Amino acid sequence: MARAATPKPKKTLEQTLWEAADKLRGNQEPSEYKHVVLGLVFLKYISDRFEERRATLEAELAAEGIKPERLPDFLEDRDEYTSHNVFWVPELARWGYIQSVAKQPEIGQQIDQAMDLIEKENPSLRGVLPRNYGRDGLDKRRLGELVDLIGSIGFTETDDHGADDVLGRVYEYFLGQFAGKETGKDAGAFYTPRSVVKTLVEMLEPYQGRVYDPAAGSGGMFVQSAEFVKAHGGKGTDISVYGQEFTDTTWKLAKMNLALRGIEADMGPRSADSFTDDLHPDLRADFVIANPPFNVSDWWDAKLEGDPRWQYGTPPQGNANFAWVQHFIHHLSPRGTAGFVLANGSLSAKTSGEGDIRRKLVETDLVDCIVAMPDKLFFNTGIPVSLWFVSKARHGNGHRERRGEVLFIDARKLGTMESRRLRVLTDDDIAKIAGIYHAWRNHDGGYEDTPGFAKAASLEEITKHDFVLTPGRYVGAAEAEVDDEPIDEKIERLTKELFAEFERGRELEDEVRRRLGELSR
Repeated sequence: MARAATPKPKKTLEQTLWEAADKLRGNQEPSEYKHVVLGLVFLKYISDRFEERRATLEAELAAEGIKPERLPDFLEDRDEYTSHNVFWVPELARWGYIQSVAKQPEIGQQIDQAMDLIEKENPSLRGVLPRNYGRDGLDKRRLGELVDLIGSIGFTETDDHGADDVLGRVYEYFLGQFAGKETGKDAGAFYTPRSVVKTLVEMLEPYQGRVYDPAAGSGGMFVQSAEFVKAHGGKGTDISVYGQEFTDTTWKLAKMNLALRGIEADMGPRSADSFTDDLHPDLRADFVIANPPFNVSDWWDAKLEGDPRWQYGTPPQGNANFAWVQHFIHHLSPRGTAGFVLANGSLSAKTSGEGDIRRKLVETDLVDCIVAMPDKLFFNTGIPVSLWFVSKARHGNGHRERRGEVLFIDARKLGTMESRRLRVLTDDDIAKIAGIYHAWRNHDGGYEDTPGFAKAASLEEITKHDFVLTPGRYVGAAEAEVDDEPIDEKIERLTKELFAEFERGRELEDEVRRRLGELSR
């Protein structure tokens, strides 16, 4: 009987759109092409929002009895849009016009013009939107087809995809796909994989307050924080978002990403270095959530000597890891908590004063929890990383007093390989990690150590380990599964199984020899 074919999983809208867009990439490098695609997605989004508001306004005017000949004056009134937090889109920048000229050879210049017009009319987008669609190296036939493709997707609340955040999902999915396509040392550095971001957010639980990311990338930490608030019945205004990003093109991606998610964020007036040009010097955040670049060696500047942020020791000039840690702590409110990603070397390094800084962080009761993560979680590096959680007022900042102890979680065995080189944490994995942290942190959480996975270690234990914070040192080995098979019976059974495998190996060897002999005749 023929075996029934396994039906292929149905592709999501994002997957379908991505595959089509990628086919149109031609000779463009992914690092360049992402600005082409994401800029057009954003243009389509603000145009759709504009048309949506226009249709609503027209219906309202008609209901009020406004005569048809007077409608154009009202419909082209800029204030009718900006007062509803809708970007004003000039006529030559509206998607309908762009679509109408998609097959013309000057489509690139038309898109550049649209970006210029939008930026002139909307100060918050000034200097943000991509340009250079008219450059010689960009195939205009493919560009026109890309316009058609993106134009086929409705992004408004009334489209037929049944969601009001389609564009946001498409934008984030594309960011992740581009991060996986890029090559080179900094490939994909603008994007933190969703499962890592979600783990940080689920552990921190930023229900309300000021959220800060000084290495914001494309804004993923803020998007996930907003989704967390929404999922727990809160409003977007429950959190205030502050960010900073060093790479200019990434800062622009974040501005677009947050705008199309409806997240109002203070990303500063420009891209800038968080160490030498702190754009939020007076900010004290309730939550810091960050994935700073790993092991940066060229971060130091002479003017950082004696900086007040180095309260626990001047970081080594050859590695920025503990500069980031102290920057986060400096910006925490008196009851704030930070969750961030660092390379595993930060857990044990003792050179150039890093060991002393780590010891002081533990002794001053700032380190709350360390999570060892599985490897291959990032597009741009396969090195294993850990999550750090540092918290002020651990004597009871809304949770149980945790002074004198640190929770260690070894999550290295969790995760599923999504592709040959990328691992992801499932929702169950994330719930397991966040659940044990909350059980330990919360009043009456019912926490118990889990051998091989979680251990609440005292300061004395950490001191014995010379302030090395590698979770594997503390959690021990997992308990072996209960095995009630008598030892003599087990030896006999395993011996039979081993001999059977030997016999099968001999049969296979004979078969190989026979077939090779036939070939040589």
